[in-house]
Amino acid sequence: MSEKIELVVCDMAGTTVRDAGQVPQAFTSALAAHGIPVTPQAINSLRGASKRLAILNLMPEGGDRAPRAAQVYTTFVQHLAQVFKGTVEPVPGAREAIDALRARGVRIALNTGFDRETTDLLLEALRWRDGMVDAVVCGDEVTQGRPAPYMIFHCMEATGVTDVRRVANAGDTVLDLQAGHNAGVALNIGVLSGAHGRDQMQLQPHTHLLNSVAELPELLRSHA
Repeated sequence: MSEKIELVVCDMAGTTVRDAGQVPQAFTSALAAHGIPVTPQAINSLRGASKRLAILNLMPEGGDRAPRAAQVYTTFVQHLAQVFKGTVEPVPGAREAIDALRARGVRIALNTGFDRETTDLLLEALRWRDGMVDAVVCGDEVTQGRPAPYMIFHCMEATGVTDVRRVANAGDTVLDLQAGHNAGVALNIGVLSGAHGRDQMQLQPHTHLLNSVAELPELLRSHA
């Protein structure tokens, strides 16, 4: 008999927040501003990762690599704030799914590769008030981002859930699914509303592939 799911951990951009290409756009423009060329393929391969680490990985080798990456990251945040204005909206049905699950007593946590400053900017742009979810964990609050499982574990800690067999993880990237697998969650759900398509996602460890998080309440109803 399956365990009752007590916590659903959801990624943000591309999973609960509509992905209109703002993040790759900000990456590309920030790197270009510092004279660093990068291909769309390279940026796409890092979707779901810690944004600071992603930028560091895109930097050319050299003794000044870390300080240059810090400068690029500052520019990235500035560009992201500009492109977020007036363009940020939830994935259709995401807010309703969150509310429906919480009404049933399921805890909801958001996790993201953004740092806290950028996450707060995103939540403010969405007008998602405090208390809409049970926890928000950011990429700068763990020692290692996805595919490491630590953000999921932090979500469990923040919501008082102690058993990974009672946790579901949902995300739109390969790294989301790898993190869920590494955490040992009961349900490791890929959603096809964001960065990576079915061809990429189905090759990763997963229990379900859904069109979007709007389908989560029905999935958990059948799992109960």
